Amino acid sequence: MFQKEVYLQRRAALKSKVNSGILLFMGNEDSPMNYKDNAYHFRQDSTFLYYFGINEPLLAAFIDLDTDKTILFGNEMGIDDIVWMGRQKTLKEKSIDSGLTEVKPLDKLDDYLQKAVEKKQEVHFLPPYRAENKIKLSHWLNIPIGQLKEKASLTFIKAVVAQRSIKGPEEIAELNHAAALSADIHLMVMQQARPGMYERELAAKIEGAALATGGNIAYPVILTVRGEILHNHFHGNQLQDGQMVLNDSGVETALGYAGDLTRTFPVGKKFTAEQKDVYDVVLKAYTDAKNMLAPGVRYLDVHLTSCRTLAQGLKDIGLMKGNVEDAVAAGAHAMFFQCGTGHMMGLDVHDMEDLGEQYVGYTDDLLKNTTQFGLKSLRLGKALETGYVLTVEPGVYIIPELIDRWKAENQFSEYINYNKLEQFRHFSGIRVEDDFLITDNGSNMLGKHLAITTDEVEALRSEAY
Repeated sequence: MFQKEVYLQRRAALKSKVNSGILLFMGNEDSPMNYKDNAYHFRQDSTFLYYFGINEPLLAAFIDLDTDKTILFGNEMGIDDIVWMGRQKTLKEKSIDSGLTEVKPLDKLDDYLQKAVEKKQEVHFLPPYRAENKIKLSHWLNIPIGQLKEKASLTFIKAVVAQRSIKGPEEIAELNHAAALSADIHLMVMQQARPGMYERELAAKIEGAALATGGNIAYPVILTVRGEILHNHFHGNQLQDGQMVLNDSGVETALGYAGDLTRTFPVGKKFTAEQKDVYDVVLKAYTDAKNMLAPGVRYLDVHLTSCRTLAQGLKDIGLMKGNVEDAVAAGAHAMFFQCGTGHMMGLDVHDMEDLGEQYVGYTDDLLKNTTQFGLKSLRLGKALETGYVLTVEPGVYIIPELIDRWKAENQFSEYINYNKLEQFRHFSGIRVEDDFLITDNGSNMLGKHLAITTDEVEALRSEAY
């Protein structure tokens, strides 16, 4: 946990943004894999972590804005818990670390909420994403489960998003640490990959190294020679010379902050000529995007710049044609780049995605109102502010099924050179990605430098043999 003053200040800042009622915070429970006592790795709700810092299952809390009372609800360890888990800090001790003075048994929360409802106090809650919390909220507040998302407090959501979006110095230190640890692991993978290995061997190295840091992986490892599959969690392919490995992985620190890096490197010592050409196009899009990062700049414009750079580079190597501006405006570049250039980061690798992309990545002045393929997958569009942490991750993904569909429909034939594209049909995909902090004067890359140019990557691969 951070110092208790951090949590006191965070809760005080939140209280100043909502006028009345009760702010209800739901912690997470253990989630069983196949029976109750065989659970997945426990991960606390990020908003609960942000305001209270206690990484323990079966907790809830509320802030009564009308009486200025904050109560933590949870149960102390019983003798059975001690027998199986060992003596740990008591919940009371943990509450003191969080700057709290009042702890009640978890089963008392129902009574408190019922009294609040009877007094016609508004109970503000965030959209639940865990089934068990949906059931509890439905029971406590007498709201059908299917209506919980729409009944969630917009005032509460916007207050949390505004606060969590601006990272404090203690958070920046954690995020920088997460990015640095992630870079070390990526370097290890680039040094140890060999033809004949299976993807799962490298994925296992990543997970083991993440655990060794005292944290964990921030999200399921994407380690694949099928880089055109954007979120490919299959690890059964054998690495072959001539292929590329796309490694999208990151460390989550013990305090819950995420790193998120991607590198693409050859299985052998060098990229092929075609791979190098496309890689350099992606790297130019990355460079142009990161150079734009500054307060006041809309990330939508960063994304569109990245798209135009990609389209121009692909035109230069013969995969696209025609007017680049028109091609991007029409969405033709999405044949090669189907997702967004980046997203917010923090306690979640896609920060606060549970609260709603329309609130985290967009604003009332910039609504996300497009259905255009590619652009609809951009998670962040709003103007940047000092203290934001985000990714820059352009890529090129050659998807045979997409080629077949668009070619059969004669889509964007004025912008896409389908004859040339057929030669790249089994190219796979390339992505590069780093994490950035928005500063008063621009941005800083978090973590440490990790080989990114083709020369740097090939030098590493050659040294590794």
